[in-house]
Amino acid sequence: MAESGEQVVENVEQDVEDDDDIGNPNYKPPEEKSMQEILEADKGDESLDNYKKKLMGETSIPVVLDENNPHRVIIEKLELHIEDDPSENQSMDLTGDVANLKNKKFEVVENSKYRILILFHVQREIVTGLQYYHTAKRAGVKVEKNILMMGSYSPRTEQHCFKTPVEEAPKGMLARGVYNVHSSFIDDDAHKYIEFDWKLEIVKKKK
Repeated sequence: MAESGEQVVENVEQDVEDDDDIGNPNYKPPEEKSMQEILEADKGDESLDNYKKKLMGETSIPVVLDENNPHRVIIEKLELHIEDDPSENQSMDLTGDVANLKNKKFEVVENSKYRILILFHVQREIVTGLQYYHTAKRAGVKVEKNILMMGSYSPRTEQHCFKTPVEEAPKGMLARGVYNVHSSFIDDDAHKYIEFDWKLEIVKKKK
Protein backbone atom coordinates (compact mmCIF):
# COMPACT_ATOMS: atom_id res chain seq x y z
CA MET A 1 0.00 0.00 0.00
CA ALA A 2 1.27 3.45 -0.90
CA GLU A 3 2.13 5.89 1.83
CA SER A 4 -0.51 8.56 2.49
CA GLY A 5 0.43 11.90 0.91
CA GLU A 6 0.95 14.90 3.16
CA GLN A 7 -1.93 17.29 2.60
CA VAL A 8 -1.64 20.99 3.27
CA VAL A 9 -5.31 21.78 2.67
CA GLU A 10 -7.87 20.15 4.98
CA ASN A 11 -10.04 17.55 3.25
CA VAL A 12 -13.57 18.84 2.69
CA GLU A 13 -16.60 17.16 1.13
CA GLN A 14 -19.28 19.37 -0.33
CA ASP A 15 -22.33 19.07 -2.54
CA VAL A 16 -22.41 20.75 -5.93
CA GLU A 17 -25.41 21.74 -7.98
CA ASP A 18 -24.41 21.21 -11.59
CA ASP A 19 -21.61 20.23 -13.93
CA ASP A 20 -21.10 23.93 -14.68
CA ASP A 21 -19.74 24.31 -11.14
CA ILE A 22 -16.53 22.75 -12.43
CA GLY A 23 -14.46 25.71 -13.51
CA ASN A 24 -16.99 28.26 -12.25
CA PRO A 25 -16.34 31.53 -14.15
CA ASN A 26 -16.97 33.53 -10.97
CA TYR A 27 -14.10 31.78 -9.20
CA LYS A 28 -10.67 33.31 -9.69
CA PRO A 29 -7.89 30.89 -8.73
CA PRO A 30 -4.59 32.23 -7.40
CA GLU A 31 -1.96 33.10 -9.98
CA GLU A 32 -0.09 30.02 -11.11
CA LYS A 33 3.54 30.01 -9.89
CA SER A 34 6.51 27.75 -10.45
CA MET A 35 8.38 26.03 -7.63
CA GLN A 36 11.23 28.53 -7.97
CA GLU A 37 8.88 31.51 -7.69
CA ILE A 38 7.30 30.00 -4.58
CA LEU A 39 10.69 29.45 -2.98
CA GLU A 40 11.85 33.01 -3.76
CA ALA A 41 8.68 34.73 -2.54
CA ASP A 42 8.55 36.32 0.93
CA LYS A 43 12.02 35.26 1.97
CA GLY A 44 12.68 35.85 5.66
CA ASP A 45 9.10 35.13 6.75
CA GLU A 46 9.63 32.26 9.20
CA SER A 47 6.05 30.95 9.10
CA LEU A 48 6.01 30.94 5.30
CA ASP A 49 9.43 29.30 5.18
CA ASN A 50 8.19 26.52 7.46
CA TYR A 51 5.10 26.11 5.30
CA LYS A 52 7.23 25.79 2.17
CA LYS A 53 9.49 23.24 3.82
CA LYS A 54 6.46 21.20 4.82
CA LEU A 55 5.05 21.35 1.30
CA MET A 56 8.30 20.91 -0.59
CA GLY A 57 10.01 18.37 1.63
CA GLU A 58 13.78 18.26 1.87
CA THR A 59 14.60 19.13 -1.74
CA SER A 60 13.65 21.81 -4.24
CA ILE A 61 15.03 19.84 -7.20
CA PRO A 62 12.23 19.30 -9.76
CA VAL A 63 11.01 15.71 -9.90
CA VAL A 64 10.20 14.40 -13.38
CA LEU A 65 8.86 10.85 -13.42
CA ASP A 66 7.59 10.73 -17.02
CA GLU A 67 9.32 12.91 -19.60
CA ASN A 68 6.46 12.30 -22.06
CA ASN A 69 3.80 13.47 -19.64
CA PRO A 70 3.70 17.28 -19.26
CA HIS A 71 1.14 17.24 -16.46
CA ARG A 72 1.87 17.80 -12.79
CA VAL A 73 -0.43 15.05 -11.57
CA ILE A 74 -0.43 11.45 -12.80
CA ILE A 75 -3.52 9.64 -11.50
CA GLU A 76 -2.59 5.96 -11.49
CA LYS A 77 -5.13 3.90 -9.60
CA LEU A 78 -8.53 4.03 -7.94
CA GLU A 79 -9.23 1.46 -5.25
CA LEU A 80 -12.38 0.53 -3.35
CA HIS A 81 -11.68 -0.70 0.18
CA ILE A 82 -14.29 -2.52 2.27
CA GLU A 83 -13.79 -1.59 5.92
CA ASP A 84 -14.84 -4.91 7.46
CA ASP A 85 -13.59 -7.29 4.77
CA PRO A 86 -10.28 -6.41 3.05
CA SER A 87 -10.58 -9.55 0.93
CA GLU A 88 -13.34 -7.74 -0.99
CA ASN A 89 -11.11 -4.77 -1.92
CA GLN A 90 -11.11 -3.91 -5.63
CA SER A 91 -8.77 -1.90 -7.86
CA MET A 92 -8.92 0.03 -11.14
CA ASP A 93 -5.84 0.86 -13.24
CA LEU A 94 -6.01 4.42 -14.66
CA THR A 95 -2.74 4.41 -16.60
CA GLY A 96 -4.17 2.93 -19.81
CA ASP A 97 -7.05 3.97 -22.09
CA VAL A 98 -9.66 5.13 -19.58
CA ALA A 99 -12.38 4.85 -22.24
CA ASN A 100 -12.23 1.10 -21.61
CA LEU A 101 -13.29 1.60 -17.98
CA LYS A 102 -16.92 2.38 -18.78
CA ASN A 103 -17.81 -1.28 -18.25
CA LYS A 104 -15.53 -1.74 -15.24
CA LYS A 105 -17.67 -2.53 -12.22
CA PHE A 106 -17.02 -2.45 -8.49
CA GLU A 107 -19.37 -4.42 -6.23
CA VAL A 108 -20.37 -3.34 -2.73
CA VAL A 109 -22.64 -5.33 -0.43
CA GLU A 110 -25.60 -3.29 0.82
CA ASN A 111 -25.14 -1.65 4.23
CA SER A 112 -21.37 -2.27 4.20
CA LYS A 113 -18.86 0.50 4.93
CA TYR A 114 -16.32 1.43 2.30
CA ARG A 115 -13.98 4.16 1.12
CA ILE A 116 -12.20 5.10 -2.12
CA LEU A 117 -8.41 5.36 -2.31
CA ILE A 118 -6.78 7.41 -5.07
CA LEU A 119 -3.12 6.66 -5.83
CA PHE A 120 -1.15 9.25 -7.80
CA HIS A 121 2.21 10.90 -8.40
CA VAL A 122 3.03 14.60 -8.55
CA GLN A 123 5.89 15.76 -10.76
CA ARG A 124 7.51 18.97 -12.10
CA GLU A 125 5.66 21.55 -9.96
CA ILE A 126 3.53 21.82 -6.82
CA VAL A 127 -0.17 21.14 -7.40
CA THR A 128 -2.57 23.26 -5.35
CA GLY A 129 -6.23 22.63 -4.63
CA LEU A 130 -6.46 19.19 -6.21
CA GLN A 131 -10.11 18.12 -6.28
CA TYR A 132 -11.99 14.90 -7.04
CA TYR A 133 -15.38 15.32 -8.75
CA HIS A 134 -17.79 12.42 -8.48
CA THR A 135 -21.31 11.94 -9.87
CA ALA A 136 -23.48 8.83 -9.85
CA LYS A 137 -26.60 8.11 -11.91
CA ARG A 138 -29.06 5.26 -11.88
CA ALA A 139 -31.37 4.68 -14.86
CA GLY A 140 -30.29 8.11 -16.15
CA VAL A 141 -31.27 9.94 -12.95
CA LYS A 142 -28.55 11.68 -10.93
CA VAL A 143 -28.56 10.34 -7.37
CA GLU A 144 -25.25 11.65 -6.02
CA LYS A 145 -22.81 14.42 -6.77
CA ASN A 146 -20.02 15.88 -4.68
CA ILE A 147 -16.54 17.36 -4.67
CA LEU A 148 -13.76 16.05 -2.49
CA MET A 149 -10.98 18.55 -1.75
CA MET A 150 -7.83 16.46 -1.87
CA GLY A 151 -5.37 19.23 -0.99
CA SER A 152 -1.99 20.51 -2.19
CA TYR A 153 0.99 18.27 -2.92
CA SER A 154 4.65 18.62 -3.79
CA PRO A 155 6.52 16.63 -6.45
CA ARG A 156 8.24 13.53 -5.10
CA THR A 157 9.30 10.10 -6.26
CA GLU A 158 7.04 8.35 -3.73
CA GLN A 159 3.40 7.78 -4.55
CA HIS A 160 0.73 9.90 -2.86
CA CYS A 161 -2.46 8.32 -1.52
CA PHE A 162 -5.72 10.15 -0.84
CA LYS A 163 -8.47 8.39 1.15
CA THR A 164 -12.08 9.48 0.96
CA PRO A 165 -14.24 9.49 4.10
CA VAL A 166 -15.92 6.19 4.96
CA GLU A 167 -19.35 5.79 3.36
CA GLU A 168 -22.12 3.32 4.07
CA ALA A 169 -23.73 1.59 1.10
CA PRO A 170 -27.52 1.96 0.97
CA LYS A 171 -29.64 -1.12 1.66
CA GLY A 172 -32.92 -2.52 0.48
CA MET A 173 -34.44 -3.66 -2.79
CA LEU A 174 -34.76 -0.12 -4.15
CA ALA A 175 -31.12 0.72 -3.45
CA ARG A 176 -29.64 -2.41 -5.00
CA GLY A 177 -28.53 -2.24 -8.62
CA VAL A 178 -25.96 -0.64 -10.93
CA TYR A 179 -24.94 3.02 -10.68
CA ASN A 180 -23.05 4.77 -13.50
CA VAL A 181 -20.25 6.89 -12.05
CA HIS A 182 -18.33 9.75 -13.68
CA SER A 183 -15.05 10.80 -12.05
CA SER A 184 -12.65 13.63 -12.82
CA PHE A 185 -9.70 15.44 -11.24
CA ILE A 186 -8.99 19.18 -11.48
CA ASP A 187 -6.81 21.66 -9.59
CA ASP A 188 -6.90 25.31 -8.56
CA ASP A 189 -5.35 26.34 -11.87
CA ALA A 190 -8.22 24.68 -13.79
CA HIS A 191 -6.00 21.85 -15.06
CA LYS A 192 -8.17 18.77 -15.65
CA TYR A 193 -5.94 15.71 -15.40
CA ILE A 194 -8.24 12.80 -16.16
CA GLU A 195 -11.93 11.93 -16.40
CA PHE A 196 -13.56 8.56 -16.84
CA ASP A 197 -16.74 6.55 -16.39
CA TRP A 198 -17.22 3.34 -14.42
CA LYS A 199 -19.90 1.39 -12.58
CA LEU A 200 -20.73 0.68 -8.94
CA GLU A 201 -23.17 -2.12 -8.12
CA ILE A 202 -24.91 -2.46 -4.76
CA VAL A 203 -25.59 -6.16 -4.24
CA LYS A 204 -27.67 -8.16 -1.79
CA LYS A 205 -26.05 -9.19 1.46
CA LYS A 206 -24.61 -12.67 1.26
CA LYS A 207 -26.16 -15.31 3.51
